[in-house]
Amino acid sequence: MFRKSILRLWFSLVSLAISLAACSSGQLDVTPNSMGESTDILPTQASQPIDPYPAISNDPAGSTTSDNPVYPAPVASGSAEAVRFSIIPGESQVTYEVGETFLNQGNAFNLAIGTTPQVSGDIFINFTNPQNSTIGTITVDISLFTSESTRRDSRIRSDFLESEIYPLATFTLTLIEGLPGVGAEDVDYSLRITGDLTIREVTRPVTFGATIRLSGDTLTGTATTTILMSEFGVGPISIAGILTTQDEALLTLSLFAQKNP
Repeated sequence: MFRKSILRLWFSLVSLAISLAACSSGQLDVTPNSMGESTDILPTQASQPIDPYPAISNDPAGSTTSDNPVYPAPVASGSAEAVRFSIIPGESQVTYEVGETFLNQGNAFNLAIGTTPQVSGDIFINFTNPQNSTIGTITVDISLFTSESTRRDSRIRSDFLESEIYPLATFTLTLIEGLPGVGAEDVDYSLRITGDLTIREVTRPVTFGATIRLSGDTLTGTATTTILMSEFGVGPISIAGILTTQDEALLTLSLFAQKNP
C-alpha cells in the first residue's frame, strides 16, 4: 500500500513539472471546452494580412513593390473633330437655267431662269486634315422656284416638276475630289463633288464643279452641274403649238455658310 502511494506521488510530481515547463515556454494554449474542461492545443502563428489591392506592375519581371505601385498609362484622347458650317437659307440659293423656244413667236429663243432661296445643310471642315472634310445632306425647297413668269412658275409646280407634291430635292455626298492637304484662308479651291440627287423621288448620280473659299467664320462658293430633265421625268417640256424646252438644265448652288458657335 505504501509503495503504491509513493508511485502515485512520483507520477503527480512528474506531471506537475512538465505542465510548469510548458507554461513557462509558451508552447501550450489552454482553453476551456464546452464541458468546462481545459483542452491543450498547439499554438497558432499570427497570419500575415492580405492586401486586397496589390500593386500593378508593368515590369516584365514583375519587380514592383507595394510602396511604389505602377499603374497603366492613361489613353490619349482622340484628334480634334471637324468644325460644322451651316448653310444659311436666304443667303444661299439654287438656280435653274433651261433654254426654251416659243413656237408661236417665230421660234424665238429664251433662257428661263428660276431661283429658290430655301437651301439648308451642313459642311464639316477638318482643319487638322482638310482631306477628311465632308458635306452633309443638302436639302432644297424646289416648290419655291420663282422666275420672271408667274404663269411658267405655276405650270412647273402643278404639271411638270410637280413640286406641289414633291417640294424637296436632296443631294447626298459620295465623293469629294480636290481637297488640299493643307488649307489656307482666303484662297479659292476648285473641287469635284459627286453625289446622289433626288427629285420627285427619282435618284441619279451627278457631279458638281465647285469653287469654295474660307474666310474666318464664313464659307462661300458656287457649285454647278448639268442634268437631263428626262432622267428625272420632268422634261423636256412641250406645249403643243406654244413652246418646247431643251432637255438640259443647268443647276447652280450659290453657297453662304457660317461656322456654328
